[in-house]
Amino acid sequence: IRTNEYVEFFVGRNGEFDIFASSCIRKAKNDLLYGNSSLILCLPYSSAEYENNKEYFDNFYDEVSVCEKSSFAYYKAAIQIRNKEMVDRSDLIICFIKNRRGGAYQTIQYANKNEKEIINLAEYKK
Repeated sequence: IRTNEYVEFFVGRNGEFDIFASSCIRKAKNDLLYGNSSLILCLPYSSAEYENNKEYFDNFYDEVSVCEKSSFAYYKAAIQIRNKEMVDRSDLIICFIKNRRGGAYQTIQYANKNEKEIINLAEYKK
């Protein structure tokens, strides 16, 4: 935030890490008082949770985006399609992956193939 003209933070909402990351980004934005960033929730498709709580989502995130490609896909494939689109739009990926399986791991494999910078917080020990 301090070193770039504008920063977009793309986040999902499919697990505890996503919600934790969103909270950390909001706190950093508030603490630093920089107006040069956006916290963008990227949904794979519109859901009842979102439709029934639009006001909450619109107040928590700077923007809510439904990925067009994934919104037309079979729901089991939609999250991975959305994840790939977020990787394509990103310069830096921050994740927390301990296991070499699952959707998050597949997304990081895709990011590696596309030579994205990746910080895996699970690799850092106290």
